[in-house]
Amino acid sequence: MKLFILMASILFSNAVWAAESDYAAAKKAAETRYAEDRKLCADESTSSIRMQCLRDAKDEYNKALAKAKSERSSTSATAACSDCGRVISVDVVEKKGEGGPLGLIAGGVAGALLGHQVGGGTGKDIATLAGAAGGAYAGHEIEQRVKSAKTWRVAVRFENGDEKTFDFDKDPGFSVGSQVRESNGSIVAR
Repeated sequence: MKLFILMASILFSNAVWAAESDYAAAKKAAETRYAEDRKLCADESTSSIRMQCLRDAKDEYNKALAKAKSERSSTSATAACSDCGRVISVDVVEKKGEGGPLGLIAGGVAGALLGHQVGGGTGKDIATLAGAAGGAYAGHEIEQRVKSAKTWRVAVRFENGDEKTFDFDKDPGFSVGSQVRESNGSIVAR
């Protein structure tokens, strides 16, 4: 586990370093371009044209810096959220309940009583046994259906490409495309 944490830390540090390095290079390129544009503006014929040229150059410089900062932020955010993903499906499934001895016994007794009313002699005994067996099976199935519950099954594709499925007893409120983050064995909106 410690090795995993160490490796994740190294990967995160490398991603942040790369983002910072890219930002520094983009900032330097913007500064160089801005210095060149100011030199060109100095060659303009009138002061009003020079001033407009300088304003335009400054605007271009600010846009280049904003773009570099935005790219740095998105790269850092991606590296920082290895447990983030998107919902790819939400299904409501009927989860079969567990049948216990109560359904078996009640069904068996009811089946035996009904079977006992059929036929006479040895046939009555066979009908009673068959009724008890059939009733026990039916009672077990009925108990399972009565105890069944709906489950919301949410499938998520994480940014690293992994896919996982999470089950909820109640509607979690996610839809396809929702952005989520894994937390304590479940998922939460981000």
